[in-house]
Amino acid sequence: MSNPQPGWELYRTFIEVARTGSLTAAASRLGLSQPTASRHIQALEQALGLALFSRSPRGLIPTSAAIDLMPHAESMAVAAAALVRAASGDADVPRGAVRLTASEIIGCEVLPPILAEFRAKHSAIELELVLSNRNEDLLRREADIAVRMARPTQKALIARRIGKVKIGLFAHRRYAAAFGLPRTPDELPRFGWIGFDRDDHSFRSVGPEAAQITREMFSFRCDSDLGQLAALRAGVGIGGCQVNLAKNDPNLTPVLPEALMFEMEMWLAMHENLKTTRRVRLLFDHLADGLSAYVRGGGGGV
Repeated sequence: MSNPQPGWELYRTFIEVARTGSLTAAASRLGLSQPTASRHIQALEQALGLALFSRSPRGLIPTSAAIDLMPHAESMAVAAAALVRAASGDADVPRGAVRLTASEIIGCEVLPPILAEFRAKHSAIELELVLSNRNEDLLRREADIAVRMARPTQKALIARRIGKVKIGLFAHRRYAAAFGLPRTPDELPRFGWIGFDRDDHSFRSVGPEAAQITREMFSFRCDSDLGQLAALRAGVGIGGCQVNLAKNDPNLTPVLPEALMFEMEMWLAMHENLKTTRRVRLLFDHLADGLSAYVRGGGGGV
């Protein structure tokens, strides 16, 4: 008789221990006792015939075997979360959970009023918002709906083009009063720029116009789009901002708007298998309307 396969609860504990480096922290996040978490790890190691962690002054360190195991365990976690969402409501009844992913800027600056309006209409639908500048994999059901700043290329997705988002250069009025503003693109290097540090993915996605920009050109560097926006609003330097966001802040003044203006496409996507799930479809259509209004300059934002 073959040995039974380890249960999901063992892998779930394994994932949290690997992430936190601590049995106590993992147990706390999972609502378990520390001895229970320890028994889970011991049981998984025995079932797999592998040592998964080694002790160090910094906590529990995953072994090479554990590192190899993590992607598979995380795939199980994604599938388990999708299963819970699918079971949280009937396909034809507007209740249950919907998981939405968007970039930091869209998720924090554009979506909140749109989602507040949705919740006012559909209070039985629970919303989960993932802020990430990477494209969550809808095919693996890491999310149900995604707002993307590039056209989705994966098959088996329903994608709707929302429109083009204009991005320009801006500076706070306080910065402009202290340092002035460039009158031509050639004068830009004389001023303080806000930009990326080590991760240039978001910046490069603007288009080929960004190809000549390097890290060394920035006097303030941050890989968080929200961090860059906060620096712009504080008057640290000149930085990029979505034009419709800047319209809502009277302290932001455009810099060379006629000479330097970029555009990015906004898309809304979901897995085609979810098109008949009412709660997902309701949110998808609501987002399409709200984001379209934002792109046109008539709604969204803060």
